[in-house]
Amino acid sequence: MLKALKLDFLAKYQDFGLLALRVGLGAAFIVHGWPKLVGGPEVWTKYGGHFAKAIGMGSWPESLGFMASIMGLLSGVTEVGGGLLLILGLMMRPAAFLLFVTMIVAMLFHISIGDGFGGYSHAMESAIIFFGLIFVGPGKHSLDGR
Repeated sequence: MLKALKLDFLAKYQDFGLLALRVGLGAAFIVHGWPKLVGGPEVWTKYGGHFAKAIGMGSWPESLGFMASIMGLLSGVTEVGGGLLLILGLMMRPAAFLLFVTMIVAMLFHISIGDGFGGYSHAMESAIIFFGLIFVGPGKHSLDGR
């Protein structure tokens, strides 16, 4: 009875569980990152400014304003591209690492503007999941697994 409650019989579906996790997270990050990716320089500069604030700069100096735009664009590329790579299970560990770093920056930004746990918890939880996926890998139902 105790063995049935532990659901040990599901262990043989571990790779399916990884597939479900990759597809669900990947799709969510594509949807989340798409507006950043296609938003143009104004949106990129906004998110790049979040990066500067997260690392303690406050804001980009006027002479480095283009860097804010580049950093914002990179966040969109990372979320959309990383989400797609997660779904495919292609280069998943590097993609998970880049998404992990992106979520750490997002978490630090929310902390820096005084958001409580509710404000930074999504980024923190996502960072924890991506950190774990770096070690677990994509499973056999992936392009990396073939």
